[in-house]
Amino acid sequence: MSDDIPSAETDNVEAAAAKPAPKRRRKRKGSSGSIKNAAFGAVDLGTNNCRLLVAKPSDAGFRVIDSYSRVVRLGAGLSSTGSLSQSSMDAAVEAISVCADKMKHRGVRRWRCIATQACRQADNGAEFMSRVKAETGLSFEIISPRVESRLAVMGCLSLADMSKDVVLVVDIGGGSSELSWVDVRKLKQGEVHRIHRPPISAWASLPAGVVTLSEAIPEIGNSPEALAERYEAMKAHVRDLIQKAGCETRFTKAFAAGKGHIIGTSGTITSLAGIHLGLPYYQRNKVDGLWMNAHHAINISRRMASLPADERAKEPCIGQDRASLLVAGCAIMDVLLDMWPAQRIRVADRGLREGMLMGLMSQGRQVKPGTGAAEKGKSDE
Repeated sequence: MSDDIPSAETDNVEAAAAKPAPKRRRKRKGSSGSIKNAAFGAVDLGTNNCRLLVAKPSDAGFRVIDSYSRVVRLGAGLSSTGSLSQSSMDAAVEAISVCADKMKHRGVRRWRCIATQACRQADNGAEFMSRVKAETGLSFEIISPRVESRLAVMGCLSLADMSKDVVLVVDIGGGSSELSWVDVRKLKQGEVHRIHRPPISAWASLPAGVVTLSEAIPEIGNSPEALAERYEAMKAHVRDLIQKAGCETRFTKAFAAGKGHIIGTSGTITSLAGIHLGLPYYQRNKVDGLWMNAHHAINISRRMASLPADERAKEPCIGQDRASLLVAGCAIMDVLLDMWPAQRIRVADRGLREGMLMGLMSQGRQVKPGTGAAEKGKSDE
């Protein structure tokens, strides 16, 4: 939940009194006139990473002035023990402390901090949140999968192809994967749409992310046969979860008719995009907003799955931290592209943090579909 500092927009207005030649009041610090100079912060504590984004409002949406990301592996071993480990909690608290210091340094006036699947699932999740508050001063909100889906959509809705009828927003996290089907037709019906309520027609939360799926189906060897067997087992597991969620037929006719497309917002899809572009190191400005052919994503996913972890780690856009978890994300994307076939995928290096920032800044404003903080999308064609 955000910690709000009162501004002129929330303070009581002084009662008007009949006074001759009233003196001009000096603008108070933090008034609406200075809103564009105010800094806002968003912290996302996930199963694998802790991320911060600090930004200021702009005419195009917002301008990022600081960011931070650290792998903390908060959910490591959670599926087998049911609890967050001491070492993982220590790493997360250390990262959150850095976030708190950065926000203080930047003079952040409003912020929101959220925790997702790992803290939802852990039996000591609430206790850990109390420790975080005591040691860092930041209050975290353990959000539901539904809220997580909405924030992810808010963060990347500006990338939707308005010529389609539906877009499937895929957010592959560490502990879960959120699927949101957005009705683009409702965006096209009006000139503006309230940012807090994107037209999500259906959503599903799969209890499989890159960490949980990797732990559920661990490596059994580095031979080509063993790697292929593991990848197929992961895909079968994801299909089973989709069927259990009862979402296997949602908007499939629209996708079969070519009226749907996918937006991928996660480390998996951005890593695949970086590999596809042959980047010598990860470059957000070249990846975010990229249109990527679906068959390229599938081919790269399967090639990465066929390599041992040390070979995957040699890819500049993957590295050692992601190498062991990437295959799980590839398996999830492979299944989704098979069940919801789309010619192209829009790659989004944005999501929950951007959604939180837009919510904090909007304060009831309405925005036009297709606008936001992103640059115009690139294409790999």
